[in-house]
Amino acid sequence: MDGQRSGRAGPVGRGGPAGRAAGVEPMSEAVAEASLEERARRHIMRELGLSVARTADRHLVGRAAIVPQACVPGTAVVRMSALAAWADTLAGLISLDEVGPRVPVTLQLDVNLFVPPDGVTEVVAVGRLVKAGSTVVVADVDFEDQDGRPLGVSTGLFMVAPDPEIRMPEGQDPIGLLADPGGPLQVPLAERAGCERLEPGVATLARREDGLNASGSVNGGLLALVVEEAALSAAPGTSLSMMALRYVRPVRLGPAVARATVHGDVAEVIVSDEGRAAEGRGDDVAVAATTRAF
Repeated sequence: MDGQRSGRAGPVGRGGPAGRAAGVEPMSEAVAEASLEERARRHIMRELGLSVARTADRHLVGRAAIVPQACVPGTAVVRMSALAAWADTLAGLISLDEVGPRVPVTLQLDVNLFVPPDGVTEVVAVGRLVKAGSTVVVADVDFEDQDGRPLGVSTGLFMVAPDPEIRMPEGQDPIGLLADPGGPLQVPLAERAGCERLEPGVATLARREDGLNASGSVNGGLLALVVEEAALSAAPGTSLSMMALRYVRPVRLGPAVARATVHGDVAEVIVSDEGRAAEGRGDDVAVAATTRAF
């Protein structure tokens, strides 16, 4: 979520609403001058077309029409990274209900699919609170297709940003900003985001202004994309049934490079901030992920 520090907005979330668990730094001047609404409108993740509404029982329902550009290349299977970004958005908004006006930061996000989301025309995601403790909030998201067929589940863990001065801007309605779907994507998601496969098992993601959180770090939904691309490039012709993301530190310099090691249907993927590595810093690991292919 966007926050405020001394009257200025702080970090936005990984897949949209949540922040980063470590290394929160002041955002860039360009981002600081833009409103939350303007940033949401122009962000790459907004083009995935998710709309969000609250139900009477305080659940959140997200809907997204599926376009070919949001699918695994050469297939009609919805990308795992798109589902992860939608889950992070809903779970982060639910966490904000519990900790606001403080800002929730994402610690962990898991997505498990029951069946390949092949030929789906709409994804419906329902998010609900599981537990709000003193330090951690847990939220679940259930995915269905346009006919109500269960597709999978996701669980997100969030904590309050350590800095108490990082807060949501007054008068902003994050759910209201997502009432209308953005998008649709005009080109494949990887191309739009500047994500490329370098070789089997290795993918890179450029650091771009329209793919950043307000703290200036790469959006976590896009980090899920580079994880997915590394895993799929190591196992051509597959799609992912599971993705588990552990967020270690933000990618502030970039590019983000994902390297996958495959063991049968399972891949271990490490995402590094290559900018930090080039500067000789030893703490360049940003995400530790595990994926499984169908």
